[in-house]
Amino acid sequence: MIKLELDRKKRLIMVKEPSDVSSLQNGFYGQMKKGIIYLSPEEALYVMDIRNGKCYDDAGNPFTFNDIASLFLKNKKLLARCLTYKDWRDKGLVLRYISEAEGGYGRTVLKKYTSAPFRLDAFGFEGLFFPNDLITMVDDQTVGKELYERYWIGQFGTYKASHRGTVAKYDIYETIFLLKSGNLMLKGCNLATVEKVAKKRIKFFEDIYLVYEDWRSRGYVIKTGFKFGTHFRIYFPGASPVRSEDEWMHSKHVIHVFPRKHKQLISEWARAIRVAHSVKKTFILAIPGKKKEIKLSKTRSRLDFLLYHRKKGGIETPKDGSPKYLMYSLTEDEYIGGEELYEALAECKQFGLEMVVAISDRESSVTYYIIKELELPGSEYEYYEIEWVQP
Repeated sequence: MIKLELDRKKRLIMVKEPSDVSSLQNGFYGQMKKGIIYLSPEEALYVMDIRNGKCYDDAGNPFTFNDIASLFLKNKKLLARCLTYKDWRDKGLVLRYISEAEGGYGRTVLKKYTSAPFRLDAFGFEGLFFPNDLITMVDDQTVGKELYERYWIGQFGTYKASHRGTVAKYDIYETIFLLKSGNLMLKGCNLATVEKVAKKRIKFFEDIYLVYEDWRSRGYVIKTGFKFGTHFRIYFPGASPVRSEDEWMHSKHVIHVFPRKHKQLISEWARAIRVAHSVKKTFILAIPGKKKEIKLSKTRSRLDFLLYHRKKGGIETPKDGSPKYLMYSLTEDEYIGGEELYEALAECKQFGLEMVVAISDRESSVTYYIIKELELPGSEYEYYEIEWVQP
């Protein structure tokens, strides 16, 4: 048993017994001051739950797990932090206070993507826009086939069977891109009208289109990601749909746009990542909007814990190593905002550590995702690869 002592007035939880202090110190719990270890609420609750900790006030009154938790119930993300702290500890790994972060760790991995000059011929052709379906149909076979085979824009004929049919189809993003760059003209309609319809029908359409245009203008083929629960799937420069049936080119990356003003249910966000992972595709998170500097504050950090991980022959600890990640703790049924996530990622970048998003579900099982920054040459926006991991 480990004896915890509660100073209810100051809301401090301490361990004073020398043997208990030594045990916790060796396990990298708490902060030592004059021979006494002071525990955070997450640490105290973990010790009570897992290490048979018993807590008493100075009058000897016992306090249960929920008694202690209720004292800190107004702490932001208390339960999420407790559950993710517990899971990381249960894996035999160490995590520490964000206030101990020194910065400049240099442990981030920047994924560098390629880009290629993209020049689209000004074809000068006409189509019919279907506002209820947000699709444009073009019956000029010559132009439709050339746009499809040379640039992989639109769908000529039938999906994966372009020889079946003579009409080309363009989704809303392709339509606007061609109106701006390919001399597409529409019967009884213009760019302003199409954009007005798109903005009315699709939430945050402008942000999503900016991402589409950003990748298209750098030589990437970008198509619907509907089958994978994301906005787009992408193919690297040089990709072509002109293949025999048994050589059809499959995408290896998907992009999900997360506007800064948007808030999304964590379970939906995580589901899209898991679907991409299950079909062996890299999940790219796009946060449109120009990059900005984020002010660091260890006392008011957007993040939760410094994470130490594994190394050859053992685990990293504050004694003989440096942290590898910063944890962002969440629960399945809460919402996360694009701006909130952007700021947390920017904070990770300044510390020189990658982010681990830890999501606790309704059964308290925790799922982990590592987020790594990627560089798209010439882009002003933030892009990240997200990978499901098992620590």
